[in-house]
Amino acid sequence: MNMKTKLFISLLAALMLASCTDLLELYPLDNISTGTFWKSETDFENALTSCYGRLQNDNFCQLPYWDLMTDNAYGQHNNGSANTIAQGNIDTNTGGFVSGVFNNSYSSIARINIFLDKLKDFDGMSATKKTQYEAEAKMLRAFFYSYLYFCYGDVPVVDEPLTLENQYVAKSPAAEVLSFLMSDLDFAIQNLQNVTYKESGGRWTVNAAKAYKARVLMYDAYDSGGNAIASKMQEARTLLDQVTGYRLADDYSDNFQDLKQEDCPEIIFSIKFLAPNNYSGSDMYYADWVCASPLANLISLYDMADGSPGTPVPYSGRGVIDYAVFSNASLDEREPRAWKSFFINEYRIGGNSYIPSNNRPIGTGLAKFLSPNLTPPFSYSAYSQQDWVILRYADVMLLQAEIENELNGASQTVYENINAIRLRAGTSALPAGLSKEEMRERIRRERRVEMCFEGQRYFDLKRWKIAKEVLNAVVDGLITYRFEDRHYLWPLPQTEIDKANGVLVQNPDY
Repeated sequence: MNMKTKLFISLLAALMLASCTDLLELYPLDNISTGTFWKSETDFENALTSCYGRLQNDNFCQLPYWDLMTDNAYGQHNNGSANTIAQGNIDTNTGGFVSGVFNNSYSSIARINIFLDKLKDFDGMSATKKTQYEAEAKMLRAFFYSYLYFCYGDVPVVDEPLTLENQYVAKSPAAEVLSFLMSDLDFAIQNLQNVTYKESGGRWTVNAAKAYKARVLMYDAYDSGGNAIASKMQEARTLLDQVTGYRLADDYSDNFQDLKQEDCPEIIFSIKFLAPNNYSGSDMYYADWVCASPLANLISLYDMADGSPGTPVPYSGRGVIDYAVFSNASLDEREPRAWKSFFINEYRIGGNSYIPSNNRPIGTGLAKFLSPNLTPPFSYSAYSQQDWVILRYADVMLLQAEIENELNGASQTVYENINAIRLRAGTSALPAGLSKEEMRERIRRERRVEMCFEGQRYFDLKRWKIAKEVLNAVVDGLITYRFEDRHYLWPLPQTEIDKANGVLVQNPDY
């Protein structure tokens, strides 16, 4: 099944979330029903495709929105309630990510659990294919549970379809949630296809599962004081060292532009789109609506074109770039990742400049994920089909370098990984003789630059236990950041507490 060309089935989605109880003896002949579905291998292939379709929810595929809660960017439209969260105004009724991650994860898990329940009693396909489908579904379930674990800690563990009899499920301790999702990941690693992502046609693979398990392990690889936990890092390193068949793309942008993504040797897993029937609207969001405005501190981290360290970004006031001294031309004076990632006031495309229809509150915009083959204006007719990259090999190399430095200091392996990424980006190698502490700072800086707007910065700040220190010091945005210790975990949505018949208990501090 080619996931790039496979359309997701909305009618099937409605079916999979409906009750499995048969209320009528006769089934409508012109609609899908539980009585006529689940009869063939094709039915299960379509159902699994529908499970993959849940990845297309904005909470999981519009990755730049996550960076709006960090020191990377300001979001003028408050997408995902990012401004609300960044300002520390988080309570049990906060919408956006705080309610959306919870609700959309469990909607996805419900669909997957129905699929797994039906699959276990189906004997119309080979045992090999059946096990592969089970592994893919459990990998998807682990993905959604990882977000629940990262964001809320203690949450209900649901591994079967819910009915009127079992609909109320209490929270499990975070350690049990982690154990459950790890068991799904381990099953996936044992039973997924051992092929490259391109060969898989868009499915989860063994390599992707190993890389993702390492990401989960690294989330818990620092103690409350920010000190490395060697055992967690060793386990993650073993998995990362087993990820094979991938390399850095020749061009950084090949990861993010749809015409290059199918053959990109760096992409390990992505969320697929295919316009015009299955699109994300990303060009409209970022080129026209300016949903993400990169902050000065981030842009200033990019090296100059000659490889020398970046210089501060000139500002005329709080969060407003001085156009007289900073422009697209000044981005060209920095390493290529800068002008491939951002634009100042006007987005450059096809030799022309496009002025967004929305305000530019800071003066910056995000160019990293825009499609060079679409023509302005970027309105509702901008059918973007860029795949959203969840895992790529640069991330594997950065994590390998981070682990090696924490365990053994700035060894040759650390230098090789970081320098490979920097040289691919068009800047210079790191200076020799860096201490462990100096290298830690360079790795974290490189990760912020290389992975910006890929949905990792918020979780990096939390796993390094520096979110409070970093976010409360932001001064170049248009809002005042406030991160408290309690914000390491979010509250469960009050609507879910109210519906739970007293079984679901709110997280502490909320």
